[in-house]
Formats: sequence, C-alpha cells, structure tokens
Amino acid sequence: MLKVLEARLQMIAMGKDPNYHDQYIRRTVAIFYGTTKDPTFARNMRENRKIEELILTFATTATSALRKDPQLADDGWKVELNKQLAQFIHILRDCLKSVSNVSAELTARLDMYTAKLAPSEQPPQQQHAERGRDSLPSPAPSISGSVEDMPLVKTVARLFSVSDADVQRDINALKRVCTEKAALIDIKACLKNINAGMAFPGRREDFESDEAYQGWLKTERSHLTQLISIMCQFNPELTKSLPSDALGHLPGATSARPDSMYSQRPGSSRHGSISSRYSLALTEAVIADNDGDDSEAVGGQHAFVYIPPSPRKFYRRLLELAIQFDLEAMHTLPEDQEVSLGILSARHLEVVNECAIRWRIPQSYRVAAFMDVVRYKFEREEVPLECIPEGLQMIQRALGETPLDHWHRVDSDFLAQIYGALFNIFVGNLYHALDALPGLSRDTVAPFIDILETVQSSGLLARFNVDVEARVRELEDRARIVSVHYYTETQQDLFSQPGVNRAMPLLLLTDVLERNAKTLDKRFNEPWLGRIDLVSLAMGSQVPLFVSDLDRERKKLIDGSSNQPTPDIPIEDIFSLFRRTKTLIDMHAAFCEGQTIDFDIVGYFEVWVRQWLQSTDSKTTQWVNGSVDADKFEPEGEEGHSSSIVDLFDSLRSPIQFLLDLQWPDEYQEARFFTAISKTISKSLEQYCRRIEELFMNEMFPQPTDFLQPQKQSAWIENIKMTVQGEKKVEPFHFQPASCVKLNNIESARQLLDKMYAQVDADKITRVLETHPSVPDKIERQRFLFTIKIVLAEKLVPIDSAASARLDTFVTLSDEQGHRLAKTRTIYDSFDPRWEETYDISVDKALWLMVSIRDRTLVGKHDTVGRAYICLDPRRFGDFLAHDLWLDLDTQGRVLLRVSMEGEKDDIQFYFGRAFRSLKRAEVEMVRIFIDKMSPMIRQSLSRTVVKSLIKTNNPLGSMGSIDYKQAIGGMQALYRSAIGTQSSEVQIPLPPAEKTRVRPQELTDVEIEEAIAPLLEYFEQNLQTLNTYLSTSAREMVMAKIWKEILTVIENLLVPPLSDLPSDMRPLSDKEVDIVFKWLKFLRDYFYAEGESPLPLEALQNQKYRDIMSIRLYYDMHTDALMVECVKMMQQNLSSEPTVKKRAKSVYQQRNLGTIKDRKREKRKQQEPTSSEMIMRILRMRPNTSEFIAQQLQIMSRIQSEQERARMTGRRRQQVVGGELPPLPPIPSLGDRR
Repeated sequence: MLKVLEARLQMIAMGKDPNYHDQYIRRTVAIFYGTTKDPTFARNMRENRKIEELILTFATTATSALRKDPQLADDGWKVELNKQLAQFIHILRDCLKSVSNVSAELTARLDMYTAKLAPSEQPPQQQHAERGRDSLPSPAPSISGSVEDMPLVKTVARLFSVSDADVQRDINALKRVCTEKAALIDIKACLKNINAGMAFPGRREDFESDEAYQGWLKTERSHLTQLISIMCQFNPELTKSLPSDALGHLPGATSARPDSMYSQRPGSSRHGSISSRYSLALTEAVIADNDGDDSEAVGGQHAFVYIPPSPRKFYRRLLELAIQFDLEAMHTLPEDQEVSLGILSARHLEVVNECAIRWRIPQSYRVAAFMDVVRYKFEREEVPLECIPEGLQMIQRALGETPLDHWHRVDSDFLAQIYGALFNIFVGNLYHALDALPGLSRDTVAPFIDILETVQSSGLLARFNVDVEARVRELEDRARIVSVHYYTETQQDLFSQPGVNRAMPLLLLTDVLERNAKTLDKRFNEPWLGRIDLVSLAMGSQVPLFVSDLDRERKKLIDGSSNQPTPDIPIEDIFSLFRRTKTLIDMHAAFCEGQTIDFDIVGYFEVWVRQWLQSTDSKTTQWVNGSVDADKFEPEGEEGHSSSIVDLFDSLRSPIQFLLDLQWPDEYQEARFFTAISKTISKSLEQYCRRIEELFMNEMFPQPTDFLQPQKQSAWIENIKMTVQGEKKVEPFHFQPASCVKLNNIESARQLLDKMYAQVDADKITRVLETHPSVPDKIERQRFLFTIKIVLAEKLVPIDSAASARLDTFVTLSDEQGHRLAKTRTIYDSFDPRWEETYDISVDKALWLMVSIRDRTLVGKHDTVGRAYICLDPRRFGDFLAHDLWLDLDTQGRVLLRVSMEGEKDDIQFYFGRAFRSLKRAEVEMVRIFIDKMSPMIRQSLSRTVVKSLIKTNNPLGSMGSIDYKQAIGGMQALYRSAIGTQSSEVQIPLPPAEKTRVRPQELTDVEIEEAIAPLLEYFEQNLQTLNTYLSTSAREMVMAKIWKEILTVIENLLVPPLSDLPSDMRPLSDKEVDIVFKWLKFLRDYFYAEGESPLPLEALQNQKYRDIMSIRLYYDMHTDALMVECVKMMQQNLSSEPTVKKRAKSVYQQRNLGTIKDRKREKRKQQEPTSSEMIMRILRMRPNTSEFIAQQLQIMSRIQSEQERARMTGRRRQQVVGGELPPLPPIPSLGDRR
C-alpha cells in the first residue's frame, strides 16, 4: 500500500497526473512525499497500521504548508485544507483498488470521510477556480447520528451484546451531551490538571525521578495539544464556539481518582482518530456494572464526559472482553479458514486503541494489562502458549522506547506482579516437563525457557519477592531424581537379561549414559536460567551410580575373563568397558566441575592390561612363523623387501596402536606397559632373525640330493679329492634372488623399527620412568648382559702331526651344565683363524663358560683343538668397559675374546637396543656369508700361484679366456647405472707416486696381467648383476664395501704374512710379482669405481687399509736394519699417542634407534687410525734372523698394555672402596668331556 501511494504521490508532485494540476495540491503532496521517505514515518506506519494515522500526518503537513501561503489570508487556508484532505482520501481510495484483501469496512470509512470533508462533487480541477481571495470558510461538516455510520459503536455494542436499536436509543439520548465540544473540553481539562499538579493524568509523586516526570510531562502536553489542534482542524467551528476564557471557567479534574496515568510512548504519534468524531464512547451508565469499586462521584469538580472514573480498570475490562469475544469467535471458524496471527481482531484493536487515547491510558499500562489478561487466560488454558511471547514482545518494545525507570511506579509494580506470576507458572511447567528426561526435547521447553529468561532478565522478580534460588533448586532436585529413576530402571532391565558375558550389560549401560549425555548437551548447550545444566545434573547423578555398580561387578568380570581357553567375557569387551568408563568419567569431570568420583579406574583395569600383555607376548612365535611361512620372498616395493617383514610389523604395530588408543590415565603405568610391549617386540625380532638366518643358511649351503652328508662335508670331501689329484679348483657360487630379499628384509626391519621407536616416543617414556620412581611389585635379581666377541685364535696345533695337516676350526661356548650357548662358523685351512663373531649372554650371577675350539672332521665327533675357561662375573666387569682377554688353551695356542657387560634393565630403550642389535648382527652375519661364498673365488684368482704362472710362461692363461679392460669397466658402469640410476660426482683421490711401477716387466703387457683375473671379473659380472638387481640401495652398498675389504685383505696376505713372533715360511715376491699384484689392485679399484657409477665413493675404495697396502711398496725393498729402525720409531710414536683409559664398550643403548647408531659410526669415522708399525714387522717376518727382534717388539707392546691395564684396574679398585675388594673367582666346575 505505502509503495503504491509513494509512486502516486511522486507522479502528482511532478505534474504527471492529469487529474491533479492545482499548484496548491501539488505543493502539499510534494512536501508530504518527502515525509514518507523518512525512516521514522515508515516505522510508525508499520507499528500503528491505521489509515487514520496516515490522514492525520497529511493534515499536519498540509496545515503547515497552507498557513504560510500569503494568498490564503484569514481563514482561506482552512477551506483549502478541507478540500486537500478530501482529495488525499480520494487518492488513498484509488490506491487501495490496486491492493488485494481490502476490507469493506475500511472502504466504507474512507467513503464517509470523503463525504463529510468534501460534500461538493466537483472534480479537483474545478474546485480551485471557485476559490476567491475573500471567500468565507465553509460551514463545519455535519455529524451523522445514525448507528450505521458508527462502525466502532457497533463493535462495542457486539461486545456487550446490545442490539443496534438499543444503541440507537442511547445515541439519541446522549446526543446532546456527547459532542465534539465536550471531547475538546475533556482534553483541555487534562492539560489544566497537569498544570495544577492533579493526580490525573499524572504528577511528580507518580515517578521515580525528576527526569522521568519531565519526560512524561513534555510528551503528554505535546500529545494533548496535538489532539486539540487536530480536532480544530477538522472542525474550525470548535475554535469559534469555545470562548477564549472557557478553560478558566472549567472546574478542575477530580483528585479522588484511584490511579494516575503513564505517559504515552514518545514519538509514537498516537493521536485521536478521526473516527472518534463519528463514534460514541461508553457512558457511565453502560460500564458502571463492570467494575465500580474505584469509581467515586466527582463533586464540585469537572465531570469528564468521555473519560471514565477509573480508566485503568475500565480499560483492562474492555481488553478482557475484546479478547474473550475474539477467542470465542475463533473457535467457531471453519477448519480450513485462516486465523489471524494476532490475539485481537482489527476491529477490537481499533476500539481498544481509541479508548486508550481518549482515556489517557499510557502505553506502559496498555502492554502490562494486555500481558495480565493473556496470563490470566493462559492459566485457564483459554489461550495458546504463543500468546505469552507476543505479550512479552509488546512489553519489550515499550521498554525499548521508555525505560522502566521512567514508568509510573504503579505500572512498574503491576508489571512486577505479572512477571512474578509468569515465573511461577512456567517454572511449574518446567518442573513437570523434566519427567520426560532424558528424552526431553528442546521444542517442548524452549518456549518456557525463553519466557523465564525474559522475565528473569527484567530484574522485576525481586519486587515481587520471588525466591529464584529456591525455585532453581527445586528444578535441579527434580532433574536429579528423574535421572536416578531412569538409571535404576535401565540398569535393572539390562542386568535382568540372560547371558554369561557380565560385561555386556555394563557396556550397554555406558552406551545409554553417553548417548543421553551427548543428546542433552546438543539439545541444551546452555544452562537454563544461567544455572540449570541438565547434562551436569544427569551425569552427576548417574555416573557415581554406574561406577558403584562397576565396582560391585569386578569379581565376576575377573572370573569371566580368566576361564580359558574360551573366556565368557572376551578381553576386548573389558577394554571397551574401560574406554567407555573413562569417557564417562571424563565427561563427568567436564560437565560437573568441582565434583569428584571416588573410583580408581587405573587400579580397577590394570589386571586386564597385564593379562593382555602376557597374552600378546605369547603370540610372538605365532606372528613370526605365520609371516615367514606365508612369505614367497619375492621383492616388493622400492627397497626390495618381501611380505613377511611387513606382516610381522603390522602384527607388532597392532598392540602399540592398541595402547595408544587406550589412553591410559596414569602416565607411569602407561610407560611400564610400553616397556613390556618393547620387550615383546625385541623377542619377536630375535625370533624373526633366527628364522630368516636359518632359511638363508639353507640357501647358501644347500643339502645334496641324496641328503647323506651336509653340504660343508661334501665340499670338504671334494677338496680332499682335488688335493689328492694335485689340483684344487674352486667351484663358483651363484647367489639366488631370495637370499638378497632376506637381507633386504633385515634392512627394512631396521627402518621400520626406527619408525616404531618414534611412534611410541621411547625417549619420552624413558624420561617418565626416570622421573616417577616406583617400587616394583616383586623384587627380582638383577640381570646383566654380557657381549662376547670371539675374535681370533693363533698358534693352533693340529692333532695330526703330519706335515700336510690343516685345521678347519670353529668355536663353541658352553655353560656349566654343558648346554651350548653359541657356535661360530668354520674357518678352513688356517692355524690362525679369525671369526669376528659376537654373542649376547644374559646372567644373574657368576657363570663359567667353556671356550672350545673344534676341528671339523668328516666322520664322528669333531676333534677338540683346545679349551679355555672364562667366568662371567658381573662384579668383575662393573666398569662396563670392553676387555680384550687372551685365554691360553689347555693344549697350545690361545684365543682372543672381547668381553663387555652392561646392566640388563627393564627399560624401553634397552629392549629397542637389543632388537636393533639382533637385526644388525643378523645383517652382518648374512653379509659375511655373502663374502665367504665369494672369498674362495677371490683367493684363487688373486693368489701367488697365478702370479708365478704369469712369470714362468708367456701365455699361461690363454685357456682362461680374455676380457677387454674397457669393456669390463663399461659393463660395470652399466650395471651400476641400471641399479642406481644416478651418476656419482665424487672427486678422485690421486694415487701416491709409489703406486707407479718401479720395474716394468718386459715380458708381460698390461692386457696379459689383467687377463689373469678374467675368471674373477666374469664371476663378478654374473653375481653382481643379481646383487644390484635384488639388493636394496643400503644393502648393496654394504655388500660392495665388504667385497672390496675382502679383496684388500687377500692382496695384503698375498704380499705379507700375518703378524706373529714365529718365523714365516712365506717369501717376499719379486719386483715383477709385486708389480703384477699392484696392477691387479689398481684395475680392481677402477673396476669397482666404474668412473663414478659405483655406490662406493672413491674415498671408501681408497680407505686406510688401501693406503696401508700402498705403503708396502715403500718398505718392501728397504734394508732389514733400516726397517728395524723405522719400526722402533713408529712404535714409539704409536704408544705415545695411545689413550691411557679405555673407552666404554658399545652399549645396547647406543643402538636403540638409527639415530644413535649413525652417531656412533660418525664418531668412529672421525677417529683417524694411527700409523702402525705392524706392517713393517709383517715384512720383517719374511726376512732371515728377525724373529728375535719381532718377539722383543711384541713383548714391549704387551708389557706397556699390561701396565696400562693394571693402572686402570687400580682405579677401579679405588672406586670400589665401599664394596670392598673384587671377589675371588669361583672354582671352575667339573665339566668333564662335554662337547
């Protein structure tokens, strides 16, 4: 409607409407159009929604504009005002035609206004032509006395069930009294009462402050003045008919009125409507029966015609009757007919507003009375709940316009009483709604809560003496009682169900409690009234009951989960119960701040965690065997490992993830649990290493088809045959891809174990254990871990005294009961074998070990070469250092053991270190087998026999085939390039000048020398292809480094004998032979480097051992005396730089993850090996008459080392003053002839 009106007004103002060309009307319309753009105007229209308000605003605008026009002198502006009002109503009538659903009543009213204001039917464009400068104002429009022309009177008559005929009689009887003049006199009497400080319509005593009173006074005067002005504008005769001193003769208003009035809303523009001129107010006779308690006769004072004696009570009664009438009418409507959204109909709302304006009822009382009537009707279930928020919104709007402290005292007290009654009503509704817990929906109580919060936030409850705290406590107690009843019923129902799994009812109960708590938290995420938190009340009542039931069921749970092999209660259900119980306790702590539960969840469920740890530890063999048995050992992924290591670590990660997900509350106990799991991991990996090594050994040493003798014995028999026949040819061994995959598995296990170390954060667990000392459940004897490295033996003597007798020796370690604890591999054809194998032995007290060196025989028992004994006494190795112990055999010769000890702790880092050590030793052993299989071919190709054959004949190796040097290196490059895919950019280290040939052999060319090792290169070509294809990058680099080390060792032994004080049968090579050997060395170095394509950098190829071999050329031709002098000087230099204190042995803790392992390797690389005199003494062994000198030098070295050892032992004794002297060795047990 307003948008259509604005568009029409804009066209008239711009002269585009042909029916309105008069300048006066265009000017007024233009000014009014600007008024319609004011946001305040639009807001007032939306709130009032009365057509009369719009007409009055236009009348005010027109009056202001016309009175300023000099052409409309005297009363000419009044005549123009009436005509413009008639034209404006005509414009409204036209605009309503474009709006749907316009009531017939509104159209009739507009037509009536048009007839009264402009009885002339002349069109608008002709009216101005008849206007004269001296024209007199037209007479005031006449008022109809027919009830048919009074719609508001008819509305009131229906409220009181009065017929139109009776109303018409009353109108005729009151026609002389109820006039416009009487209404004007009532308004002016109100102004006079205000000026005189009378009780009606208000005075200073009715307000809290001067500011409130002055605000009301200003607004009330303004409104009354505007009413008088509007009435005179519509009927100018009222001004003439009323003497100027009329107010002076009017009697004052009564002072005996029971109530004083509130102010009208400021800015609401609630003026008297035009319709009041055509309606009849209720007379005293009509309403005297409604409420006459406060009505008193006004004696000697002005008697109001239109204002009743007790306006508030009359207004409330009228409001109650209107609401009751509309409610009854609403029930009679058809079901398919739309119902008005408001409580009052438009007709009754107009009547009520008209009376409020005429009776000077302030807006504060209007909204309070409306709320009181609605509250009264709601208590009797006569109005729906939606009416309460509507009344509260009206109050909030009134408070937004007029603060509560500016209200009349009586009205604010009245509102306090209403709010107190509402608070009690809806607290009761909430109380009964709580019976639906925990299924209570938000939609059910949201209206109650919103109403209560609105009432509480007003601050008026204190005036009504409402004990909010007591009512809140009642609601909280009710919520607790309902929660307890619900828990009890649910618990009884679940525990009465049949079944042997006693954890299931508890699980279902936790599920119900958790689900209900989350539902309540989601539905009611904010406390009611800022205090009542349903989730907190429910959890605070139910969780303590649950933990009590849980504690009572503990014995049944333990019994049900312990009966094996198929327990009644699966342990998974127990841990599910733990998680849910922990969740409930955490929720209780979060929702119920300040409340505690006397329940030790850690102590309650610890027994099942221990049980689970034992069960997990017992599954290690199953995991290992299952993963290995299902493995086909085919490479998978970039690192070339197979499925078994992945399957095993998946099994190992499962308990770790289980513990992580468990989120055990006690940090120290959780650390102990992870320590137990780490022990299981270490145990599993040790078993896996044994299985992989067993399979690996079967592949490397396959059994013959007849399965009569082991492979090693078959090879030994073959060696005997070759010796008898005068030739000894080595059969090359070719590696299988599956063997490479097994080595890759060990390497991958180290990488996966390192990730697992980080996953459990083992360092943090160690810190927790260190900072939380705890007394163990039971005192156990301290265990110690001895690491024994069987290094070498020397000066062994064969049992057979024949000159051609050789030894094929291995070493065993046996305990006091004769049980074998360790066994080395066999070293063939050596009196000075070197094993370099390490074993771990755990002891809790002193333990004697028998060290037996055996000679492998073809048939029967292996011969014993010699025995020695060592006592692993923790008290004698308390310095935790590595000890090199030479043990003299009971026959002849001696064996070197390197022994160290560390405390075996129940510590996660210790167990991870043992696991890493197991993997590393398996890896080293497997790599050693690789090298041992290649070593015979290397030794046969790089031997003195081949060297001498080159010297004796011109082309002795023609039958061995030839190989092109460049082609061999090119093939090696392609091999590395295909395996690695990158090209090395390593810088070559220049060779020392001594590498150059001193005497070039004239008979042999480089090609002939290189062709001598053609079988070795062909062997490398065949096997390195397999290694490069199937080995991982790190494993390939490690194997290649070991192969190169073996080549250097063979060449070194080709040039010089091993160090010993005994004379050597080995003779020096000639210059030509030395040149051939160094040619081989240079060629093999270039072959393995492959011009940078090799995984080994040049620094690794030209290592310290390589440099020592190159130094042989410097001393090989020196005079014996010069060599002795140089040996003494170098020995003195080495001894002076030798540290006096030994370093601690390599601990398990230094191998707990790949980071610590790499740190140790980095430190070893930083330690430069000192120049040794051993090489000179090895050269001197090939010179005559040097045995005494070598023995003397070795004795000096041994004596100095003994003095350093004695000094170190003295320091140890000083540190052990408290403990006393070192205990004596226990006697050697009688071991007999145990093998």
